[in-house]
Parts: sequence; C-alpha cells; structure tokens
Amino acid sequence: MNWILLIIAGLFEVGFATCLGKVKETAGLESKLWFGGFLICLFISMFLLIKASKTLPIGTAYAVWTGIGAVGTVLVGIFYFNEPATFWRVFFLSTLIISLVGLKFVTN
Repeated sequence: MNWILLIIAGLFEVGFATCLGKVKETAGLESKLWFGGFLICLFISMFLLIKASKTLPIGTAYAVWTGIGAVGTVLVGIFYFNEPATFWRVFFLSTLIISLVGLKFVTN
C-alpha cells in the first residue's frame, strides 16, 4: 500500500511542477490560481511522502518520489510545454526509469 501512496505522491509532484511552469507563463488571477494549485499539489505530495516513508526506507522513498517527479515533469515538458525530445534526453530518462525500477526490486 505504501508503494501506491509513494507513486501517487510522485504524481502530485509532477502536478506541482506543472503548476509552477504555468505560473511562469501566466499573469494576474490565472497565475494566482495556478499558484494555488501548486500549493495544493505540494501539500498532498509531501503528506503522502511522509505517510509512505513511515514503513519504506527514507532513501528509497525519496529517490523514487523525486524520480517519478523528474520523469513525469520531463514528459509533461515534452508533451505539454513543447520542450525538445532529443535522443540524449530520452536516453537518460530511460536510465532513470530503469534505476527507479531497480531500487524498487532491491528494497524489502
């Protein structure tokens, strides 16, 4: 169950990074609403990370949480913010995913 909470926490990390990107692109009320989304996603992500790390090793939990956030944020950047999907970006993204899966398998 804590692995599921950790995955959800990572997805909310992608959410707060995405909201932060939108805050940068917008102004006025729209910017404030995106900032509110950032705060909500940040709170939920941290809360779930704390819950998951009560039974999972903190080093593994944190690495997986940030890894999910990093991979998800890069994918959002590519598909939503039109960032380039170069060979090297995809290559290193793949190695990050392989590392996260490896950490999951070697953690009790």
